[in-house]
Amino acid sequence: MKIALASYGSRGDVEPCVAIGRELQRRGHDVRMAAPPDLAGFVNSAGLAAVPYGPDVQSILGAHREFWTFFFRNFWRVRQVIQMRREVANPVLQRWDEIGATLATLGDWADVLVTGLNFEQLAANVAERYRIPLATVHLFPVRANSQFLSFLPAALGRLTMQAYEWLGWRAAKRLDDTQRRELGLPKATGPLPQRIEERGWLEIQAYDGACFPGLAAEWDLDGRRPFVGALVLDLPGAADDEVAAWISSGTPPIFFGFGSLPVSSPADTLEMISSVCAQLGERALVCAAGTDFTDVSPPEHVKVVDTMNYAAAFPNCRALVHHGGTGTTAIGLRAGVPTLVLSTDIDQTVWGARVKRLRVGTTRRLSRTTHESLVADLRTILAPEYADRAHDFAIRMTRPAGSVSTATDLVERLA
Repeated sequence: MKIALASYGSRGDVEPCVAIGRELQRRGHDVRMAAPPDLAGFVNSAGLAAVPYGPDVQSILGAHREFWTFFFRNFWRVRQVIQMRREVANPVLQRWDEIGATLATLGDWADVLVTGLNFEQLAANVAERYRIPLATVHLFPVRANSQFLSFLPAALGRLTMQAYEWLGWRAAKRLDDTQRRELGLPKATGPLPQRIEERGWLEIQAYDGACFPGLAAEWDLDGRRPFVGALVLDLPGAADDEVAAWISSGTPPIFFGFGSLPVSSPADTLEMISSVCAQLGERALVCAAGTDFTDVSPPEHVKVVDTMNYAAAFPNCRALVHHGGTGTTAIGLRAGVPTLVLSTDIDQTVWGARVKRLRVGTTRRLSRTTHESLVADLRTILAPEYADRAHDFAIRMTRPAGSVSTATDLVERLA
């Protein structure tokens, strides 16, 4: 079969579709994948044919973080919130027609289309036009439910999410109507979740149901929102042997990582990590990822590497401190290690709240993290009861290979 995948966002957004695509290709299917231009190399390195679409994602990640930092502190300043949101959206809107055209080309070629959350509505219209089935991949519960807005009563939380779905549809209706007209489709009469349900399309939940107890029963959609677990690639890193040797040379370290988006001040960040760990008598393993630490010289008790295999290193760490990306959080939960999530984005905030609610760690926004708060948060999760609960919860998590196999089976069955 010919299977097209499309996912836009950071590596954490793109990797789940890459994992599905690799397994589909291994099973003999013809696979093409649309991804941001600056992640096309990553897609190609995984063995898939990359089709670039949209602007370079790195160019908008900084504005995206600034928006959410401002929003959580100043959500009542509506005019400025709207202006900052436009600054995030403008690079994408300038390429909107090109994004839609790329998806249409893939849809015309494919027997089935798999999409991530970003540009999901564009992909759905393309699937409808070419009469092919659609599978969406969600990294956290985005459809109306009682658990996403856990600070609200259950019924009110669901109603709020339903209202947001409707408002989002109305806000984007002009763009949606334009694309549908160009595809020869009539105007849509309802939000996307309603259309997906009417067509019996698939919404793959690429995280563990154990993280949201009762959510599957609440949705009860006859298998159309299956929980498969996190979809991650177990790829080796250039420094894996070096990391393993350093870990074995002393006490288990605390891991620190901040994802694709660089921290605002690498020097200040590393100094805080170093001084906090020195105060606690701990070692620190830092994965630079999107941050450039080359101009900073770490002390002896701190090890900095550019990339590493999280799945190999995490079980040998005492605690994990990271941004709360879906993949990183899942690898940590699978490793059975207590976690401190320092979030910068809305989905990371959701995963931080989950870690805290499951009592396997705690959370704080990165923008509000200080030397004192980091000491206090680490002392909390280094307590023996957190390690015990994290170990017990790990048993309930799906295994990586099983998650990828299940998701791929679902896509094949849908096609």
